[in-house]
Amino acid sequence: MQAVIKTGGKQYRVSEGDKIRVESLKAEAGDAVEFDQVLMLVDGENSKIGAPTVDGGKVSGKVVDNGRGKKVHIIKFRRRKHHMKHQGHRQNYTEVEITGISG
Repeated sequence: MQAVIKTGGKQYRVSEGDKIRVESLKAEAGDAVEFDQVLMLVDGENSKIGAPTVDGGKVSGKVVDNGRGKKVHIIKFRRRKHHMKHQGHRQNYTEVEITGISG
């Protein structure tokens, strides 16, 4: 069984046992989380498409880890003007293992 969920402004296609990195959630490692915004459910030949979400669809998971991603370097440069600006950014994430899909 597969599902498409929406969290943190992004959409993810998941199935049981998958580990996904989503935008940072307020949960500690080992906590259980549920995703209520299920956009689509697929079970073999059968599929349910929500408008916008599937009624009664839930995806449950367990928080594996909270962390920070790789550093992204931003460089702004103007040629011949003696101007260069360096900036970096590390995005927070939560790694979730999908334990169940219902709908």
